[in-house]
Amino acid sequence: MSFAEFIAMGGHGKFVWGAYGITFAVLAINLVFALRRLRTSEKDIDELRSSGRRTKSED
Repeated sequence: MSFAEFIAMGGHGKFVWGAYGITFAVLAINLVFALRRLRTSEKDIDELRSSGRRTKSED
């Protein structure tokens, strides 16, 4: 079996590799959005801490 035959997967390669591509794209997008949300949350927490506001747990 050659590499080209492996990639072609008996004529089903475009569907298999397309599915892998879509899966990895969705995972990458999910990672980007999660990291953006984390940075936003960290900024919000830092702003709250620097503003001097007290939380209920600090009372």
